[in-house]
Amino acid sequence: MNIATYVVPVSMKPKRIIVAVYQNTKSFDNLEVNPTFVLQYLAKEQANLVRLLGKQSGKKVNKIAKLEKRKLLEIWNGFPVLSDALAWVKLNVIERMNGGDHLCLLCDVVAYKNVREGNALTTRYLSEKNIISV
Repeated sequence: MNIATYVVPVSMKPKRIIVAVYQNTKSFDNLEVNPTFVLQYLAKEQANLVRLLGKQSGKKVNKIAKLEKRKLLEIWNGFPVLSDALAWVKLNVIERMNGGDHLCLLCDVVAYKNVREGNALTTRYLSEKNIISV
């Protein structure tokens, strides 16, 4: 589980997305082993999760265990996902590009599910609430 600040749809046919992942993170290490992952679109009311998912290292904290303890997870397509996310998108990495401090992953959309309606959590909102600085 990680917070992706940069996510860009780049193609409709085939459906493709670029996701930027910080290098030297547990997520980066996991993607070196398994190129398939789930991108989750969070709602504004999930902003409190950013401190756990984005500001703590998975190398030091078992984020899945903490989320399970709070009963925030379910399984979708074989992956633990946040039950209250707006949507889940299963992605498969097809190309890796150097993005400076990030690794940019060009991904095919394998599957997706709109989970519920709501207002999306954005970088602007997180900045306005002083959860992140941009």
